[in-house]
Amino acid sequence: MLDRNFMMDRVYKQLAIDYNCSPEDFLKAGLIFTEATQQEGRIPWPWRSPRVEMIAMGNSAVINASSDVMPYVRQQFIGMTRDEVFYVPFFYRMGQYFLPDISKITPLPKPDGFTYEMLEKNDIAQLYPLKGFINAMHNHPCPVELAVLAKYNDMIVGIAGAGADCEMMRMIGVDVLPPYRRKGIAAAIVNMLTLEILNRGYIPYYGAEGDNLASLHVAVSAGYIPAWIHCRRTKLDYIGMSGKLKLIHQILKTR
Repeated sequence: MLDRNFMMDRVYKQLAIDYNCSPEDFLKAGLIFTEATQQEGRIPWPWRSPRVEMIAMGNSAVINASSDVMPYVRQQFIGMTRDEVFYVPFFYRMGQYFLPDISKITPLPKPDGFTYEMLEKNDIAQLYPLKGFINAMHNHPCPVELAVLAKYNDMIVGIAGAGADCEMMRMIGVDVLPPYRRKGIAAAIVNMLTLEILNRGYIPYYGAEGDNLASLHVAVSAGYIPAWIHCRRTKLDYIGMSGKLKLIHQILKTR
């Protein structure tokens, strides 16, 4: 199993590619502004333009913006500290991301009355037509390559799936059908999948919207700890393209 120092080194390097900064920036304090570019090796999430996103780890916050709106973005945060940027209306819809607590994570007891099965990439295509598993099966930038199923009387009631987002990191998504929730199934299959990914030498990670308490609880119960916050929506998303162009024009006139 990976050790924490190796895991964090690879995570810093991957996020530095995604946000066009240096790995050391995540260990600094304050606000760091970087230009948004689609660098080779980035996690291939859909690209919006203009792009404004923020990722916060430790005492720093990296604000990543397209060059055409960067002057406007910088203006929004003049004089602010790292902590203050979370309380302004410019960013919204914050996601919490988790990494496994490698020093403490152990196999969870699995709820009784269910059977569990692990599927490899070649056997996963059969799962895509199933209804009710959008997070486990469709919420990754890359196809699911490893999945854990929970079954009740041979019916699939829960799936945890992981896709190869990049060279070293594997994002986990999970769904349990409504009649079978609150039984510990989600945490159990996420935990099972997490340990298998670690045993294969990769880094699993888990994401949840900040207001999704059930998903946040799953992460903690499965053996994860908070690692970073990702803000991917801003008030620019409310402005139509013509409005964005006018805004950019106004910014450039004042420079």
